[in-house]
Amino acid sequence: MAEHPHAAVVRKGYEAFSRGDMDALRGLMTADAAHHVPGSHPLAGDFKGQNAIIEMYGKLFEETGGTMQVDLRNIFVDGRGHAVSVHHFTADRKGRHLDEMGGIVFRIVGDKVSDLDECVADIDTSNEFWS
Repeated sequence: MAEHPHAAVVRKGYEAFSRGDMDALRGLMTADAAHHVPGSHPLAGDFKGQNAIIEMYGKLFEETGGTMQVDLRNIFVDGRGHAVSVHHFTADRKGRHLDEMGGIVFRIVGDKVSDLDECVADIDTSNEFWS
């Protein structure tokens, strides 16, 4: 059975993110896409537009000295423009190690991502790591 087109878009996004291919990520997002990062740490918030999102991704790589790894575990789709990913995330920063599960709720319009709502398994641990 072929992968649903929305699942394919999400998978391509994870692959591009893991490679650090920001041009490929831009091509998968609408110009006005928004990425919502939970928490109360300096990298939390609403990032609106491709440039703001890509800049935030760059900060993630920079802050973790390139140690950040995201392992996509599963993608679920509803066939109506929503996809949910589940991933395992690890990173090192300032002598701390983060090892947790998380996910993203995607809104897909046509064949592009317009909205990403990120979720983490333990928001307190995430806040501590990124603060």
